[in-house]
Amino acid sequence: ATTSISGTSVLSGFSFILGFLIVFRSQQAYTRWWEGCTLLQKLRGEWFNAFSLCMALCSTSPYKREKVEAFQHRLVRLISLLYGAALSEVSEMQSNSFEFIDLDDFDSESLAFLEQSSRKCEVVLQWVQRLIMDGQKGNLLDPLPIPFFQLANGMVIFNNAAELNDFPIPFPLAQIVMFLLMIHWVLTAVVAAMSAHDSMWAGFIAFVVVFSFWGVHYIGLE
Repeated sequence: ATTSISGTSVLSGFSFILGFLIVFRSQQAYTRWWEGCTLLQKLRGEWFNAFSLCMALCSTSPYKREKVEAFQHRLVRLISLLYGAALSEVSEMQSNSFEFIDLDDFDSESLAFLEQSSRKCEVVLQWVQRLIMDGQKGNLLDPLPIPFFQLANGMVIFNNAAELNDFPIPFPLAQIVMFLLMIHWVLTAVVAAMSAHDSMWAGFIAFVVVFSFWGVHYIGLE
């Protein structure tokens, strides 16, 4: 009886420490996940605001209608490609290909360069800014403040979102949690077998305790 009580006390203390580490890691993981979602929504808002402002500044002259339409079509394709490139860089899915509007009017050399680039988002952003400047020089846009601020602010937000992938949970913390979980697994089975008189009841208790700890752990990983 004394051995059983002593083993239960040790397991209780060990479970408290392990539970604290798992809850801390899960809380950090949820905070990072929520921050990433918030940053991506802000990013979408900034770039959509820049795009809508460019559309509102387009010239309404009937003599420039064809050029303005060509500018608008190219701009919407580039903005679509810009957001798609941003999502693909921050995504950790196995298949990180996203749909965007077709690029039929883009030359193959530029697309090949973009495909080989490791910083696709920055490349497409330069294309967008160059297109806007060309449109202003060609008098396709009214001489009002152009939305470079929104584009730049969106890029800052994108880098903040990408930072969450570049700096994950510290490796030592992840490893110590995994190591302690495995020790806890063994200790729980041993103590449950020593404490419970029924083997089925001991197995059920051990399963519930171990499943709870590992379930919270994998929620944090996800």
